[in-house]
Amino acid sequence: MKIRHWLAGVLGAVCAAGALAQQAFPAKPIKFVIPFTAGSATDIIGRSFGEVMSRSLGQPIVVENRTGAGGTIAAGAVAKSDADGYTLLVHSSAHSVNPAIYAKLPYDTLKDFINVAGLGAVPNVLIAPPGRYKDLRDFIAQVKAKPANSLNYGSAGIGSATHLSAEKFMMMAALDLQHVPFKGTPEVVTEVAAGRLEFYMAPINAALGLIKEGRVAALGVTSAKRAPVLPDVPATSEIVPGSDYSLWVGMFAPTGTPAAVVTRLNGEVARAAGTPELRERLAKMGADPIPGSAADFDRFVRAEIESAAQVAKRARIPVQQ
Repeated sequence: MKIRHWLAGVLGAVCAAGALAQQAFPAKPIKFVIPFTAGSATDIIGRSFGEVMSRSLGQPIVVENRTGAGGTIAAGAVAKSDADGYTLLVHSSAHSVNPAIYAKLPYDTLKDFINVAGLGAVPNVLIAPPGRYKDLRDFIAQVKAKPANSLNYGSAGIGSATHLSAEKFMMMAALDLQHVPFKGTPEVVTEVAAGRLEFYMAPINAALGLIKEGRVAALGVTSAKRAPVLPDVPATSEIVPGSDYSLWVGMFAPTGTPAAVVTRLNGEVARAAGTPELRERLAKMGADPIPGSAADFDRFVRAEIESAAQVAKRARIPVQQ
């Protein structure tokens, strides 16, 4: 009997210690691993959430930009990190595209990650050389009048949100243009402004200044409705139904991260998204928060993986080795 009481006491102490450890999260700084460069939409959204969350969590949130291979290097590193909530992946919709365009990944997108929370969604804006087209309908008409693949469009890389967004738009509009991938947005925008590319589905925050300066023309935004930061620019879906596509950013943790920690992180994301400070930051870049529980975000990510696979197949995006 004494042994039973002793064992019960030990087990009770262990459970209490475990519960206390989870309640005490976080007890040290948290790291956000972001697969893209500083200043990218993913980076800006991740850092903005990190700044607000660090105050309510009472711990610093450190950002590490680990770029390369469409985000797979950063994702692979986080997948292998300790599953304790202190190393988190802040990735974009490219995370859902990569299974469709890479022959082999150093991780399993669904099995090796917990989909913690959606942070924000940023529509792209179809930009074209200034003065070349009157509007989106004129753009479509002029492109269709040219031989297939005789014109070029740019993207920030094979499989990027700018690539998938353009391919989805072209499929729905029945357009055929030649894809020219670049390393990033600045290079593509330069080519569009110079008139050497017909269009680019630019992240709206990256193109706003150039649009206002008249260096590029904005013909349509890829959100389901007009963007408040460009109220006079139609949504592409107004002219081409089904062409909406947004770059979204989310938070992911290694599989095995305690459920209590995941719930805490999801709650902190929601709390941050509700602050006037963060709402204003997101609005300035044309972004909207992505509300919901971890289960909601998990369903969203799974649906995005299926959708990306369909777009990649129909667009015949080559599989990267």
